[in-house]
Amino acid sequence: MKRTGEPLYKSRPVEPNAARFKALRINDFVLQCEAFSNSYLLQTPAGNIQINAGMGFEAPVIQQSYAAFTHEPVTHLIFTQGHVDHVGGTAWLREQYPGLQVIAQAGNPEHQAYDGRLHTFRGSRSAFAFAGKFQDTFAYYAQQDYSVFPAQDVPQADLLFEGLHAFVHGGLQVELIAVPGAETNDSLIVWLPQHKICLTGNLFGCPFGHFPNLVTIRGDRYRDALVCAAAAETVRALEPELILYGHHGPVAGAALIQQELSVLRDAILFVHDAVVEGMNAGKTVHTLMAEVVLPPELEVGEGYGKVAWSVRAIWENYAGWFHHSSTTELYAVPASAVNADLVELAGGVEPLVARAEQKLLAQHTEQALHLLDIVLACVPDHEPARALSRRAHTALLEKSENFWLSAWLRHQIQQLTLPPSTAAQADYRESNT
Repeated sequence: MKRTGEPLYKSRPVEPNAARFKALRINDFVLQCEAFSNSYLLQTPAGNIQINAGMGFEAPVIQQSYAAFTHEPVTHLIFTQGHVDHVGGTAWLREQYPGLQVIAQAGNPEHQAYDGRLHTFRGSRSAFAFAGKFQDTFAYYAQQDYSVFPAQDVPQADLLFEGLHAFVHGGLQVELIAVPGAETNDSLIVWLPQHKICLTGNLFGCPFGHFPNLVTIRGDRYRDALVCAAAAETVRALEPELILYGHHGPVAGAALIQQELSVLRDAILFVHDAVVEGMNAGKTVHTLMAEVVLPPELEVGEGYGKVAWSVRAIWENYAGWFHHSSTTELYAVPASAVNADLVELAGGVEPLVARAEQKLLAQHTEQALHLLDIVLACVPDHEPARALSRRAHTALLEKSENFWLSAWLRHQIQQLTLPPSTAAQADYRESNT
């Protein structure tokens, strides 16, 4: 389908934020509370159905926000996926609503176990992007005199299903459709056929209209491009008139939804096929990262995932970590092990810093950083190298429109501003926030 008008992603926000004391009425029976992942409340005469519980500390905020509209009990809680920002408030909700039935896709126990095994690792690797958001959130809560912070839950669902689970509640027809692997192995969508409404969670990544994150730089298992394209087609084929997404506001209009999901599906397939063709032609992953670019008719945002990162994810999802570029890939000794030798052969760090400055002036920013990484690995407190690295990171930041990349670059600039020992302590504090 040919796109008409501007791509939708250009008019929608990107960054997620924690729950505030505010819910919005979407229509006569649906409420939305934006949070680290959106929660929705479906009102019925037989009791309310809540989609996603938020993080533990968000759950009372979400409930209080809904209380401005309804005091009817929540009878069902549905997880669109098992990430911590979807399930963490479950125990608190069970306390408020005895008899609450929690429903999840069959992959939920495995996904939560997987997340749990890597909790410490993920926390430290996500801190550069989210530590500041948590600080801002708790400052906001303090201003609101809110101090109820339930512990993060790792819940067990009461009902697990494979494929399709359909039920009627208070006259509302609800279909839960499993879409495993697009975001998590327990992803599902909530389809309300009477109203042509689809609640997708984060099925296509964090912000709607952007290339999916086939691998997150915080560290996660790869997502398969073909599975992600198929997920977009699954939702498109339902012909929804309203999508209630996992972040930010609704996407309304059957024609607009058809257009956006068709373009997203085709963009993913275009990148996948270009990578496969390049691999079979013997091209390296770095060559493909530089070469593969979406054509104008398949423009999507790159505010959360990036095409270049996805090229590498597709390559390595098929071929693994060995790129056949050096025997040293097969051993435990990294290239950085010879940094000191390079500095010695160069006659000290100054020639490398001087060459890095030349590279930066010639706008070969990434090459400049390669040289500066060698210098700072050997002499962490070398201020001219640190200053030049700050300039290089700032130059990259000015061009970045991606949430993760911008967060990383800002974090690196901050770390390069602090003395090395202080920077290491700040990293530790962030990872333990």
